[in-house]
Amino acid sequence: MHEGSSALALVLGGDPAFYAIVSLSLIVSLAATAIAAALGLPLGALLALAQFRGRTALIVAMNAFMGLPPVVVGLAVFLLLSRSGPLGELGLLFTPKAMIIAQTLLVLPIMAALTRQTVEDLWAEYRDELTAMRIGPAGRIATLLWDARFSLTTTLLAGFGRAAAEVGTVMIVGGNIDGFTRTMTTAIALETSKGDLALAIGLGLFLIALIVLVNAAAWGVRRAGELRAG
Repeated sequence: MHEGSSALALVLGGDPAFYAIVSLSLIVSLAATAIAAALGLPLGALLALAQFRGRTALIVAMNAFMGLPPVVVGLAVFLLLSRSGPLGELGLLFTPKAMIIAQTLLVLPIMAALTRQTVEDLWAEYRDELTAMRIGPAGRIATLLWDARFSLTTTLLAGFGRAAAEVGTVMIVGGNIDGFTRTMTTAIALETSKGDLALAIGLGLFLIALIVLVNAAAWGVRRAGELRAG
């Protein structure tokens, strides 16, 4: 009970260190989700519509990457950004930017794979109409993505959830530096190992509340849009 009371005090009391961790987590996760969506949605739609040699292999690989171990992604980004790596001169390792890059690579296959399946189903339904209207490839992608916008809300939520809940990837490339690269998930892992359960519980409660709030808001927006669209 004491730990729970202390955790609530941290959440409700406006503790600067607590909310610095929360704000960094939101910045990194939202940025990674936005970048992954900007790349993954068009890529998924293109794979749904285009026919080329190796397409099936690419789809299989993309689906497999949805379950890619986060620590593997973190290791790959670490090797790229380390001093001896090809991008080491940029000095991005152990910064929030490195964390965004790693989370983007982790979320991108999810966005692309789920979008491909959604758009492919719509393409089977509207193929004849769009072909008869002589709409080009770019127009088809834009039209089907717009038509699938409510269904793709779930895709965005899946990507954000994966990014917000990630520990291993950001721990490797961010270093979990206090006040600079410490996120909610890495702080929970660290504080639990140290025995500071109040902070760990407080961050856990906030993270759960955040995920529930985001999902509720997205559901409300989707429902309102569906009703407006008839």
